[in-house]
Amino acid sequence: MNYLYDFYQALLTSKQRNYMELYYLEDYSLGEISELYQVSRQAVYDNIKRTESMLESYEEKLHLYERFLKRGQILEKMEKSTSDESMLSFIQQLKEID
Repeated sequence: MNYLYDFYQALLTSKQRNYMELYYLEDYSLGEISELYQVSRQAVYDNIKRTESMLESYEEKLHLYERFLKRGQILEKMEKSTSDESMLSFIQQLKEID
C-alpha cells in the first residue's frame, strides 16, 4: 500500500493523504487519528479503506507500480550483463530517475 500511495498520492484529497500518511507512514492507530481529527474511529476506518480501494483501482488502470518493478528488473539484468563503464553509468542514471 505504501508504494501505491507513493505513486498515486497526488490524485487523493488532502484529507485522504493525511489519513494515509498518519496510518501507514507515521504508524498512528485508528483511534489516534480519530482523536486528532475529532471524528469517529469508524469514519477514519471507512476513509482509509475507501482510499486503499481507490489506490488499487488507479494501479489496475495505470500500472505505474507494475511498470516501475519491471523497469527495475530489466535494469538489474542489464547491469549484470555488461561491463562497459559508460553503459553502467547510463543504467545508474536511469535508476536514479525512478
